[in-house]
Amino acid sequence: MTTVTEPHRLWRNTRYLTWLVSDTSKGLAAALFAFAIPLLALIVTNDPAQAGIIGGAGMVARLLLTLAGGILADRHRRILLMLIGSLIGILLAGAFTLLALGGALTFATLLIADVLLAARSGLFDVAGESAIKEIVPDEAMGRAQAANQGRDAAIQLAGGPLGGLLLGVGGWLVGAVMTLCHAVAAVTAWMLQREVRRAGIVDTGAGADADAAGTEPEDARAKTTAWAELREGFRWLLSRPDLGGVLLIITVVNLGFNAAITTTIYALQQDGYSELLIGSLSAAVGGVMLVGAIVAPTLVPRIRAGVIAISGLSVVAIGTIVLSMVTEPWAIVVVLGASVLLLPALNAGMMGYFMVATPTQLLGRANSAAGVLGMGALPLAPLIAGFGLTWIGREWTILVCAALCIVAVALALGNRALRALPIESRWAEHAKQYENA
Repeated sequence: MTTVTEPHRLWRNTRYLTWLVSDTSKGLAAALFAFAIPLLALIVTNDPAQAGIIGGAGMVARLLLTLAGGILADRHRRILLMLIGSLIGILLAGAFTLLALGGALTFATLLIADVLLAARSGLFDVAGESAIKEIVPDEAMGRAQAANQGRDAAIQLAGGPLGGLLLGVGGWLVGAVMTLCHAVAAVTAWMLQREVRRAGIVDTGAGADADAAGTEPEDARAKTTAWAELREGFRWLLSRPDLGGVLLIITVVNLGFNAAITTTIYALQQDGYSELLIGSLSAAVGGVMLVGAIVAPTLVPRIRAGVIAISGLSVVAIGTIVLSMVTEPWAIVVVLGASVLLLPALNAGMMGYFMVATPTQLLGRANSAAGVLGMGALPLAPLIAGFGLTWIGREWTILVCAALCIVAVALALGNRALRALPIESRWAEHAKQYENA
């Protein structure tokens, strides 16, 4: 006699829904600032190169602090870290609001604000990303990541026009809404912590696991330095052919595509288009990603993750080439929309498999290591856009970005481990063969 297990229903998982609200609120705050900061920098300095420096500095700060964030996520209770990060976000966003109200936004203050908010993300966002492994079972992880991709697309859909409208009133209003978003994230993180305790579930993190086992985690951690723990995360990740080899591909395509998008935004602003129009373009692209995210839950369980990844990368490369040839806003929307249609399914497959394959006790450090390795070149994107526009112009800058995307496709086609990634139901089985490799 066989027992049929009912599939896990994400939308009946109250802990997942509470986590989703908290993470979404924090994500909207980040999206508003990411939209506003380059435009504010261009308004204040009227120099794409200086705007690129501000954007690049923030990305460097986030990448560096992500390393520390991974250690924190594995040492301490992850949901508690979500709450602390949101409270710090309230303080930083409130301070930015006051600076904007006082007319004190300059190159220096924008640089400091961007670095501090990015540092907050690096320190605490890894905990939120890692906490989902204890909230959603492995067999539903692909669908959860696809739902997260839909959420991200919705944020982009709303974030662009909302950011443009708020920025049209003033930078202070962007800061005020960011403060409200972090407040919502803090309240829901607190609610999630209560739900987990009420259900008798031990919060995630190495310290919590050790407490549950009746050991003394502080003594164990005293014998292990943070540097050794960080090395362990990198060593484990790079030892896995199914994970480590993919990171170079992600690094290259992230740099190429993000630099192309940033170049397009900078060029539109320099050509005199309004913040609201630029935000509307971003929303239109977000709408296409939302469609892709709606389709993703049907693709991930049926099509091998490797096939989805290579197809998505190829479409991005072709789209970036075409982007260099169009300058009208409507044409830019069409090209970028076509380019990102498969990205939600690609991201859901890659992130879902990563979550399933990574042990819980290593997830924070592995997450931060993957973030640093996969996004390590991303701080160059605003610099390429800013200095590229100044030195060689829009068309050639985007063509340089397209060349990077083509390199990523070539690397993906030559990566056997990436090509072999299976459908969602076989992720756990597939990952086991690499555990002792």
